[in-house]
Amino acid sequence: MAQHNLSTVVRFEFFRTVKKQRFWIATLAIPVLVAVVFALVFISGSSASTAEDAQKNAQLSFTYTDASGIITDAVADQFGGTEASDPAEAIADVKAGTIDAYFAFPAHPATEPVQVYGVDKGIFTNGTYDAVATQMLVTSAQESIGSTELTTLVQGDIKTDSQTFKNGRASGGINALIPPMLYLVAFYMSVILLANQMISSTLEEKENRVTEMILTTLNPTTLIVGKVLAVFMVGLLQLLTFAVPVVVGYLFFRSKLKLPDVDLSHLSLEPGPMAVGALLLVGGFILFTGSLVAIGAVVPTAKEAGTIFGPLIALMFVPFYVISLIISDPSAVIVQIFTYFPFSAPVTAMLRNGFGSLSGVEATIVIAELFVLGFLALRLAVHLFRYGSISYSKKLSIRGSFQRKAPVR
Repeated sequence: MAQHNLSTVVRFEFFRTVKKQRFWIATLAIPVLVAVVFALVFISGSSASTAEDAQKNAQLSFTYTDASGIITDAVADQFGGTEASDPAEAIADVKAGTIDAYFAFPAHPATEPVQVYGVDKGIFTNGTYDAVATQMLVTSAQESIGSTELTTLVQGDIKTDSQTFKNGRASGGINALIPPMLYLVAFYMSVILLANQMISSTLEEKENRVTEMILTTLNPTTLIVGKVLAVFMVGLLQLLTFAVPVVVGYLFFRSKLKLPDVDLSHLSLEPGPMAVGALLLVGGFILFTGSLVAIGAVVPTAKEAGTIFGPLIALMFVPFYVISLIISDPSAVIVQIFTYFPFSAPVTAMLRNGFGSLSGVEATIVIAELFVLGFLALRLAVHLFRYGSISYSKKLSIRGSFQRKAPVR
């Protein structure tokens, strides 16, 4: 019977939420916004590509003087430049608009600037002049060196293949950092997206003044657990809705949208950090869920819940104020405090887990702390909901709730 009641509560809470028009407006707002941004980037990219092609096809007319002797005739012809006999006359031609630009290459271009004079064609197009002058020097220098390999070395275009070791074993570096950090992203998204649902899940019946009627047919534990499971399912639906436009855009329009090509095969999925990250995510979610549901059971209105909800959520972001210490000196006192303080522990521990500074003992302590306190928070939420169900106009006294007898069901 209890299992039947639980499934009934989960079903009722889930469909009650997803059938609301404002839920879909809020849920679809972000994907629609992402789709609009993608569309604008796509259109802008097409326009930029067209403009770039037009610029490539348009020949830049310019003259130059070279006091360094580096610029060769072949390079000048390649870029479409003509050597000027009189710098003053060349500048006058630019002012008159008869030529696009005039470049005056100094005797020592490595230490002296190239003087560039050009017709103003807009803040973005004007950069073409500097680019052409620079490329003329680079191309001429490459011809003087006469070796492609030496030219590559001089430009610093050198590829490296690095391998680092930790405790005598090869470490994954940045490729091992990214996967555990995904748990942190999931934690933030789940709590922030579902926080309001967690609080309102117990407030709504109180504000509608039907809680005591519900408790005559349902056990408070079954009701709270059912609400939590329903909120979790709603969150998964929201995450899926948010992910669809991003995945579609990446898979089918990556080049047009200028998105980076991520090679997932290089990511290092180390079992230890991945397992610790998963447990920290679940434990932190249970703790924040229980706490937010308990807040909803204590306060009579959503307005009063906001005064407690804000500081609680803010604690999730506090560890980022000491991110430099978390990375460089995880043994610092403030980092240790944030590691074990319940409401900053999930984020701090997940950061340290990703950077490889969370030891096995520390991970065990934090995970145990989160799960124990999380389940205690849920039990407290059930208790407070039982006694706060008829506190419609005032905040429930937590101390007073433990001094009263259980209401007769």
